[in-house]
Amino acid sequence: MTGNKTSPAKPLLARIFGERTSIMFRMAFRNVFRQKRRSLYTSLAMFGGFALASLSIGLADGSYNQIIESFTRNNMGHIQIHGEGYLDKPTLYNNIEEYESIGEEIAGISGVDGWTPRLYSGGLASVGTKTSGVQIIGIDPKREDAVLNFSSKIKTGEMMPLEANHSALIGKGLTKSLNAEIGDSIIIVSQAADGSIANDIYRIIGVIDSGDEMTDRATMYLHIEDAQELFVLHGRVHEIIIVADKMSKVTALTEKVRSVIDTSKYSVLPWQEFAKSFYEAMSADKQGNYITQMIIALIVAIGVLNTVLMSVLERTREYGVLKAIGTTPSQIVKLIVSEVFILASGSVVVGAVFGIIGNSILAKVGIDFGTEFTIGGFTMDKMFSEVSAVSLILPALMVFVTAMVVSIFPAVHAARTEPAKTMRM
Repeated sequence: MTGNKTSPAKPLLARIFGERTSIMFRMAFRNVFRQKRRSLYTSLAMFGGFALASLSIGLADGSYNQIIESFTRNNMGHIQIHGEGYLDKPTLYNNIEEYESIGEEIAGISGVDGWTPRLYSGGLASVGTKTSGVQIIGIDPKREDAVLNFSSKIKTGEMMPLEANHSALIGKGLTKSLNAEIGDSIIIVSQAADGSIANDIYRIIGVIDSGDEMTDRATMYLHIEDAQELFVLHGRVHEIIIVADKMSKVTALTEKVRSVIDTSKYSVLPWQEFAKSFYEAMSADKQGNYITQMIIALIVAIGVLNTVLMSVLERTREYGVLKAIGTTPSQIVKLIVSEVFILASGSVVVGAVFGIIGNSILAKVGIDFGTEFTIGGFTMDKMFSEVSAVSLILPALMVFVTAMVVSIFPAVHAARTEPAKTMRM
């Protein structure tokens, strides 16, 4: 009686992909380390492309988010509530009643970092013999500073007191138009909500520098109670600004706010809608960054194609021998593609480590421009990066796809090798 012989366990690759594919993959692995210099050149091209793409995406996302955060958190908020139709046609009469009770409901929603009311109107401002058209904004000093860091915008002078006392803050551009100084009296003439003439005198206590020159040329701030008294809008405002604790929560938070607000009377909009032109400009600029990624992908493709093609040409005799001993053209293609795949995998792993470290450093230190410049009214002097899944996944896909595509031409060229001809070379 003879016992059954147990066959040795097959290697993992053989069990998954088949014996022949396993052999080709093992040969490819040996070939990679057999020609270390050639493999190093190919890997450097892939690694360089990954690193450039990762840093480029990280810096782009970091810069865009920096601008968006400055625009929303320090100026307009993440979410705004208005009377229905107010943004399409702003008017003194379309306002929000009982805003304090609405604010209390909003404050109880998870994810809300804070809220603040605003009142808007236009009018004429005069200091001495100088007169200029102005936008008058009524603010709650305590909430405005807590939510939008308002006091950081004061260039000279002092912050508006918590109690209304007929004081005013004006934009730095407006001080030039009116030839005004701190301590001067400023006269406002406008129209009140009851149809009467709104006019009063206020004392300038500070100058605002918001970073937006256009806004600072025609904006002045009053205590919200002074503004309500001036325009006969007691207990009413035109806008409630909401700031989220995280930018990523804005969409979900907008829906939560809508669930507690009477949406038949009031509109609740995220920054992407009430600042649509700004959002579209940022999106268009961000999409333009894809051109940079395409150029980087092209550089990677040329580098990989060059090194792989040279490798094929140098090893023509080797491929002739392989075909002479029965290796099929498809197996040769698999061999070359496997070599490139192994090099791409190693390059992506090393590149990912570099990308995480590089973007982390730039996220903390930033790149100093050496001078300040303004984008959309906001001053920047540094560019900061950001570590994200996108800055790792997109470069990895770019390297793998590019490497696999450009490896096909050299692989097909090698597969067409004529054994008899090449072995005589």
